Amino acid sequence: MNNKEVNLNKMKVAYLTSQYPKVSHSFIRREILALETNNVEVSRISVRGWDGELVDPVDIDERKKTQYVLQNGIAGLLSATLKVFLNTPISFFKTLGLAIKLGIRADRSWPYHLVYVLEACQVLLWLQQSKAQHMHVHFGANATEVALLVRTLGGPSYSFTIHGPEEFDKPEFIKLAEKINGCAFVVAISSYCRSQIYRWIPYSQWSKVKEVHCGIEDAFHNISPVPITAKPALVCIGRICEQKGQLLLIDAANILAKKGIDFELVLGGDGEMRQEVEAQIKRHGLNDKVRITGWISSDQVRNEILNAKALVLPSFAEGLPVVIMEAMALRRPVISTYIAAIPELVITGENGFLFPAGDVDALAETLEKFLALPNEQLTQMGELAYKRVLERHSASTEANKLAQLFNETVANNQANA
Repeated sequence: MNNKEVNLNKMKVAYLTSQYPKVSHSFIRREILALETNNVEVSRISVRGWDGELVDPVDIDERKKTQYVLQNGIAGLLSATLKVFLNTPISFFKTLGLAIKLGIRADRSWPYHLVYVLEACQVLLWLQQSKAQHMHVHFGANATEVALLVRTLGGPSYSFTIHGPEEFDKPEFIKLAEKINGCAFVVAISSYCRSQIYRWIPYSQWSKVKEVHCGIEDAFHNISPVPITAKPALVCIGRICEQKGQLLLIDAANILAKKGIDFELVLGGDGEMRQEVEAQIKRHGLNDKVRITGWISSDQVRNEILNAKALVLPSFAEGLPVVIMEAMALRRPVISTYIAAIPELVITGENGFLFPAGDVDALAETLEKFLALPNEQLTQMGELAYKRVLERHSASTEANKLAQLFNETVANNQANA
């Protein structure tokens, strides 16, 4: 091995997140664990998330491994900031100036960006202690700004994964171009995601954009096939919020009920619109047809999917929902919308069905058609779903791609040192 190359056995990478672990972000945990099987040592750093209820035992274990930036309060941040300022005053003032610049016409006001400087100082000290050679972040919002500030303070290179749709809703206000300019590389989770990133950066930086898919964990595909239920059961997994379209799904369910079509619907998850969705269920008289689970663990998600004929996700905005990958890995067809990267996985008539987002009549018609299909056909669709998702979303394969990108980045850093 060339002495400029990096031995993956010794590579140390830090993951920086806004909140970790988080029920709806299990893919980050999955990625970290897969990287560790690739001989990458991962330090976990999160801004918050040391309290609150967790239902998944693996998440509880991950919390014990994580350092939390805000856990010691403002006194801890000020102490870290003073140390960094005394050690590197020039870099500190340069970073402070950058934070002020990033606060101009931003989605959050200047005081937040000044707090990010304090957070960056704490993160920098932890990275120095762990001897991390590179830092990776998920999502292009606040945590990625902290990573950029850490880099400006003299910390290691960083990269980040963009999922959408939030980054594409307000790229100028979260300073997406500036964050990409400062990073070693940026990960897009799909071809669609990559195309959206291209819109906001110059052509000269397109080579920075790397496509690495989210991976599915073994628990979702390393099991014997479970026959599709004879019951007319459907499941929708996801945070109950405006972009997931649960209200539309309840309206479609009402159409089915009025036609006398038998069905059962489970909404797996919780969220800020739960009361509104519950009121809609009650208004349509669907309490005996629709059940809301609240937050559930990965094992419970798997069981709910296996107990259904299909996953239904009537989203208005997405990147590429991990739950779609999980359902396909469990050999269940998927019914979803023609948006973002979903058509890269779900092919109408082959492994599921797609319908126009926001069209309640089209959704109801699709559900009616699906529920009329024989289980033999649904089983065949499930097998094709399984084959397609494993080809594109193996956790070990995708983690290996990411590890190689880390390897190349650290090797380049050492060569240019």
